[in-house]
Amino acid sequence: MKKLYYYLIIGLLYLPALLPLRVLYALSDFMYFVVYRLLHYRIKVVRRNLRNAFPDRSEDEIERIECGFYHHLCDCIVETVKLLHISDREMMQRVELHNTEFVEATGADGVPIILFLGHYGNWEWVPTIAMYVAQPHTLGTLYRPLKNEVMDRVMLRIRSRFRVEHIPMRSAYRQIVQLKSTGNPFMIGFIADQRPTGGGHHNWTEFLNQDTLYNVGGETIGNRIAARYVFLDVEKTHRGHYSMTFREMNPKPQDGEEYPYTIEYYRLLEENIRRAPEYWLWSHNRWKRKRR
Repeated sequence: MKKLYYYLIIGLLYLPALLPLRVLYALSDFMYFVVYRLLHYRIKVVRRNLRNAFPDRSEDEIERIECGFYHHLCDCIVETVKLLHISDREMMQRVELHNTEFVEATGADGVPIILFLGHYGNWEWVPTIAMYVAQPHTLGTLYRPLKNEVMDRVMLRIRSRFRVEHIPMRSAYRQIVQLKSTGNPFMIGFIADQRPTGGGHHNWTEFLNQDTLYNVGGETIGNRIAARYVFLDVEKTHRGHYSMTFREMNPKPQDGEEYPYTIEYYRLLEENIRRAPEYWLWSHNRWKRKRR
């Protein structure tokens, strides 16, 4: 039965994926009206997050960012579905990648790379970088499996559009250390701006004007495998077009600072978000847990 549901959902998604993006963006505009204007999807969470992050912004500015966020969220949905049927040529016309020289040189030297990025722009299009870099050849990203097994398979099918290995978070440490043992260079993406769940080692920092709990797993694993760290800066240049830039991370840790690369990641991500706040995932209840 699960296999039947899987093929049914893939079939239903494949039909709109056949449409050109300009048509899908018309569908996105309709979705925006339903999701934002009619259903008010997570509007309380979004509005609270925006007000806390930007206490100096007027209500008109907050509403402008809020509207832009919901427009972008609906665009991300149709863009993600489009991955089921889109050519390499069109993807390379829509995604620009800059400063690849550092990543190529590091990969050629056989050094593993930890790539920090956030839920900014369309993170489902980030694996497009596989078409731009020859080294390191092995690319991977961590993901949190969905509770619904069928939908988890559907999302893995969509995300398998590019040569990127998807590593479940629960087995990340073991699999990454195994990759290191092969001696082949690799780059692993950590989308590290989600609220930590479960056990593990967590710390606090200030991010977007709020006390923020963060996970130290990326840096812990990176130190274990003697990795270099890179941040992916993302800009949405216009609808359906993204510019991505690798930024080498060289933090200057303060006295007693235990995880300087993770702190630097949050600084760079906040800088990225403040340039155009509407393109970050504000509907996530990021600040649910409070510092005692």
